[in-house]
Amino acid sequence: MKILVFSSQSYEKPYIEKANADTKLDIDFIEAPLSKSTAILAKGYSVVCCFCADHLDKDTIILLREYNVKLIALRMAGFNNVDMQTAQICGIKVVRVPAYSPYSIAEFTLGLMLVLNRKIHRAYTHVREQDFSLKGLMGFDLHGKTVGIIGTGTIGAIVAKILNGFGCKLLATDPIKNDSCVQLGVRYVSHEELYRNADIITLHCPLLPATQHLINHDAIDMMQDGVMLINTGRGALIDTKAVIQGLKSKKIGYLGLDVYEEEENLFFANHSQDIIDDDVFSRLLTFPNVVITGHQAFFTHEAMTNIAATTINNIVEFSQGNVVNEVII
Repeated sequence: MKILVFSSQSYEKPYIEKANADTKLDIDFIEAPLSKSTAILAKGYSVVCCFCADHLDKDTIILLREYNVKLIALRMAGFNNVDMQTAQICGIKVVRVPAYSPYSIAEFTLGLMLVLNRKIHRAYTHVREQDFSLKGLMGFDLHGKTVGIIGTGTIGAIVAKILNGFGCKLLATDPIKNDSCVQLGVRYVSHEELYRNADIITLHCPLLPATQHLINHDAIDMMQDGVMLINTGRGALIDTKAVIQGLKSKKIGYLGLDVYEEEENLFFANHSQDIIDDDVFSRLLTFPNVVITGHQAFFTHEAMTNIAATTINNIVEFSQGNVVNEVII
């Protein structure tokens, strides 16, 4: 069974090779993302291993079937970049890594909150320029602030636990109440009540048709003036143009993004010598109260180790006639 790893990065290859040391699967790596135009590269392979930069739309999956690909092994938890209906019709199984290190993303979420609040990104630049004044660096105590957590799965629950340690008041929305959050004193409310009462809102829900552009003009209008908005979930959870309007009106006082709804053409590559033609993204970069990182919240040694180990195990199980961690819709 031959495996082709698309969107391969130099930093992840050693983790996959180490995880494969005992199983010795036949694995090749390429940096190119999978798309309709690169699907031909999968010819002769039974498995394609993909990440969030890969475009697994209808046309791509139909081509994979023509090349006799039997398995799409995702190196991530999300699967919104996969046309699951077409995959099922084509008889191609899709497996994923449902959990790797929820702590990595939860801790990064808190990092964004602290950087934005205490202006750490600006203070760093000032000191590098030998400017030691404190003008413009005023923050606020997290203690006593109300934080709204949208989505209290594993990651959201860890965020709640950390924020509880800061002494924050916690609100949450989720179709299913998490017992660990309830025990912490998290109060489950409607989206509307959360928007109206939270000083900080952080997103940890999956991207589904019902949650796409969950944060839109109407939602932002309900929020407190100067609210802090954090998204380490999926880019399309927020309507970026609506958020820009919120920043311009000062309804949104702080914005921290590790994801972006059009990130597939930007993230995981060096564009320092390029002209970015995404005007919406470029506009975001002009605000001093916005911090954007390139989808790195997951990026810890522990997470990379677990992603590689689970991915290799998923492929091994499939080769033995078993399907584990399958995406089922």
